[in-house]
Amino acid sequence: MKMLMCVVRPNALDAIKEALSGLGVQGITVSEVKGFGRQKGHKEIYRGAEYVVDFTPKLKVEVVVRDDLAEQCLSAVREAARTGHIGDGKIFMLSVDEVVRIRTGETGDAAI
Repeated sequence: MKMLMCVVRPNALDAIKEALSGLGVQGITVSEVKGFGRQKGHKEIYRGAEYVVDFTPKLKVEVVVRDDLAEQCLSAVREAARTGHIGDGKIFMLSVDEVVRIRTGETGDAAI
C-alpha cells in the first residue's frame, strides 16, 4: 500500500477530490497547514503598509491506496492541482506497512 501526502493550494481541493473519486478512492484526509518552499512566502499590503507573509496557507491531502492504484492517483492529483505557477505544491509517496480498521479489525487492503 502507498500513502500520498499532497501539499497543495486550497483552491485545488475540489478538483483533487473529484479526480480521486473517479479512480475509486473512497476516503481522504484533509488538514489546513502553513509553510514555505522555494516560494519563500509573499508580500501583502494591508491598510497601505506592506508586510511579508512567511508561511503560505496550504492544504495537506492524505490518501492511502493499493500499490496498483498509486501511480494513477499520483498522476490524477498532479493534473488536478497543477496551475503551472510557483506554489502549486508537492506530492510525497510513502510506503505503508499496515492498515487496521478499528471498528471491524480488518487489515491490509480490506481496511482501506
